[in-house]
Amino acid sequence: MANSKGRRRRFGAIRRLPSGRYQARYPGPDGVMRPAPITFETTADADDWLAEKQTEIRRGEWRDPEAGAVSFRAYADKWVEERELAPLTRDLYRYLLDKHLFAFTESDLDEITAPRVREWRADRLRTTNAKTMTAKAYRLLKAIMETAVDDELITRNPCRIKGAGKEKAAERRIATVAQVDALAEAVGMRWRLMVYLGAYGPMRPEELAGLRRRDVDLDNLRVRVRLAEPERMNGRRVQGDTKSEAGTRTVILPAFLRRELRWHLESYAEPGPDGLIFVGEKGAPFRRSTFGRKWRRAREIVGMPEGFRFYDLRHTGHTLSTRSGATLKDTMVRAGQSSEKAALIYQHSDDERQEEVAAGLDATVRKARAAARETQRDKGPDEPSGTNLARDE
Repeated sequence: MANSKGRRRRFGAIRRLPSGRYQARYPGPDGVMRPAPITFETTADADDWLAEKQTEIRRGEWRDPEAGAVSFRAYADKWVEERELAPLTRDLYRYLLDKHLFAFTESDLDEITAPRVREWRADRLRTTNAKTMTAKAYRLLKAIMETAVDDELITRNPCRIKGAGKEKAAERRIATVAQVDALAEAVGMRWRLMVYLGAYGPMRPEELAGLRRRDVDLDNLRVRVRLAEPERMNGRRVQGDTKSEAGTRTVILPAFLRRELRWHLESYAEPGPDGLIFVGEKGAPFRRSTFGRKWRRAREIVGMPEGFRFYDLRHTGHTLSTRSGATLKDTMVRAGQSSEKAALIYQHSDDERQEEVAAGLDATVRKARAAARETQRDKGPDEPSGTNLARDE
């Protein structure tokens, strides 16, 4: 059959359908004849479409139209399995796929379009109060679809919403020294050291869970953070590396914690070098859910805002360290944080400087406690009952 210019067609074929419209077919690089996804009103339109396909093949830009007919959920599950992810990250991705990206479960990759992604995100933001999780889910979806582009299953990533993957964190709350002391009292004798190390370490919950006796140097007031033991969604703990390379560090504690640390080691820590520093009432590694109940109860007793998390104690420690004269680099080293900002490369914080930071923090807390006691004496209240290990030696 000749084309619209009167020359015999060398690529593809066109035939007229009973409806009067025209169908175009062409051979892919694999030799298989494939029909156009639409029919055409004229042979000229069909001929132009065939010319475009021929150009795509010559340039190596052709993609099998059936390549994207792959289940999104099956592809996403494989995507997760093929990556070396930390257990908690793997759990998070599974959770996001189940609870936030379920709208795409029954879809093929090539059915997930930019309008559908926009509609999904708008619906999540409108019907849920999960802005942070929606941002996390969007980032996961975008990463999966970007891999699908690399695998030549789709031609373009449908996730194109500017800023949709960014999480706008709320302003972190901080506690006063008096509030930290009150939380330590309210949470109970077994857990009070955890509150102090969370604030004045400042250590992450998963780092506290992984501490052993051999990590603690009581004489020199040093705690070696070597690993982390986060709790998975199934309740089981998994031992692994710290959050980043900077997380493996030695924390020099302020002197006022010496008595707290000694008393806890004598009273609650497991015996032996590998004994856990923090264990539950029944002698097993503490559970996040169990401690969470005690933390919420303590927060209510002290009158702290409902949104004040245990993790916010780290921000408290950051703030107090800065007030005591610590530089940004000092606080980063102390908290086990890393940054790629070039300016920080030229700052240094060694053990001697960390000792100065700990001493400054010690002085800051002691001064605040002394002021609180002076205020209490002026008011003349009765002396509270019970042991108060937070008092200075």
